[in-house]
Amino acid sequence: MSESIDVMTVAAGIARLAWSHEHTIDDVRREVAAALREHGRVETWVDPDDHAAQRMATWSGMHREGVMRGVSVDDQAVDRIVYSRLATDAPLDEPGGFRSLLNSFLPRKRAISQLLVRDDRERVLMCRLTYKQDWDLPGGVVEVGESPRLAVGREVEEELGLTFSVGNLLLTDWLPPWGGWDDAVCLVFDGGTHPESILDHVVKQEREIRDVAFCTPEEVRSRAADFTARRVEAALRGDADYTESGR
Repeated sequence: MSESIDVMTVAAGIARLAWSHEHTIDDVRREVAAALREHGRVETWVDPDDHAAQRMATWSGMHREGVMRGVSVDDQAVDRIVYSRLATDAPLDEPGGFRSLLNSFLPRKRAISQLLVRDDRERVLMCRLTYKQDWDLPGGVVEVGESPRLAVGREVEEELGLTFSVGNLLLTDWLPPWGGWDDAVCLVFDGGTHPESILDHVVKQEREIRDVAFCTPEEVRSRAADFTARRVEAALRGDADYTESGR
């Protein structure tokens, strides 16, 4: 007979579960339900390398909340994935409850929206950023629940004080993991053609923007990272809807 599942009250209204690999999903699910009769929250901490325990936590109805780094377990600093279920969570047999569970652990990919703005000499509006040496297209990260089209307009207005009518999507460029960043999808929208004099109206967000200028393709190649230059060139050519790192 397997050992009982350990249920420990760690704070007011909070129970923490631990189990062995001998237990089944039904065992854990029953203990979660029992603990929720006396607690508002039931949680478990799972080793990131223990994939079986991660599946057990998920299919017993606990939501993945994130990774706690460097917590003390048996006097050692380790990382642990936190899963939990609240008494107020929708039942798993309801569509909303099951979708919420899936949404807690399914992959979420970062999205970046950028704007391709040109002048009448076919130069491209580029920004020199404060947090890296390379120049890049204006734009930024899409917030959770935000439209990518609205995001790029918001970012450009915040960073440069300029308001553009955001046109069609020109390019979707996948960016592989790089320099400590996770992978991302970059969406390049058409910002239209404008006179060079719009630079007179730029109000730089000093925390993020060092400089802004219209650049020739050659200047883009010399000032931007290789993958950024490739993305700009692909967007200008207009012969591909999708690229990976500009290729």
